[in-house]
Amino acid sequence: MDQIASVFKEKKLKLTPQRLAVYNYLINTTSHPSADVIYSDIHIQYPTMSLATVYKALKTLVDVGLIQEINVGEGNFRYDGNSLPHPHLQCLSCGRVDDFKDLSLDNLNALAKEHTDYQIVSNKVYFYGYCSNCK
Repeated sequence: MDQIASVFKEKKLKLTPQRLAVYNYLINTTSHPSADVIYSDIHIQYPTMSLATVYKALKTLVDVGLIQEINVGEGNFRYDGNSLPHPHLQCLSCGRVDDFKDLSLDNLNALAKEHTDYQIVSNKVYFYGYCSNCK
């Protein structure tokens, strides 16, 4: 909680109960939910919160670097409470998204720099396959 408060204070943004609710939800799940799922799950506790408010909270949390937005294709975005860079896996059958644990790609930017004249600043790595339930 201290992290979100200090980031919002530093950015001179208001820490609303809605933003806090969305952030708390994301840091307490590993399921990489969509905005619709987040809205459905927290709507019981926050019945006056609209889907538009959830989208706005997610955009703000992504903009300040507290969460990750994962583009799983065709305008379908998922959200991850782990803001540290890490690769993701997506099931081609059910669409499930998981973190790829124990795979360090820390040297990937340096490796890319060796093969181009670009100044590499970041990367996003996605792996695609079939989860244990679908294979």
